[in-house]
Amino acid sequence: MAVKFAGTMNAINRGLDETKATKGADMVEDWEAALADVDVAGAKGILRDLASLRKQLEKETPDSDRVHALLHRLGTATTRIADKADKSQDKLKALGEALTEAGEDQPDEEEDAEAAATPKRARKK
Repeated sequence: MAVKFAGTMNAINRGLDETKATKGADMVEDWEAALADVDVAGAKGILRDLASLRKQLEKETPDSDRVHALLHRLGTATTRIADKADKSQDKLKALGEALTEAGEDQPDEEEDAEAAATPKRARKK
């Protein structure tokens, strides 16, 4: 896992614009594999966003606005789950913060405040 952190942080520190999209897609694929069996609240959402990011990076011309929005969401979600991780909490927080900074908050849909206040998963009894 340390190699994934190092490679991703190096790419962010160098500037994601300097990282080839195909290399970024490979890194995303590694993260998808690493998170596939993680059973932490929020991991499934991260996996969905990673899949969307990988698909963007695999395109001949990725949508940079969409990529930045996904990076921001991934950063926020990663920071949120860092405290729940068994290990690598500091690295996850640093990664989340770096992704959030590398991205740009561009919600692709308005938040449904009512649904957010009472999510279905919280209503189960």
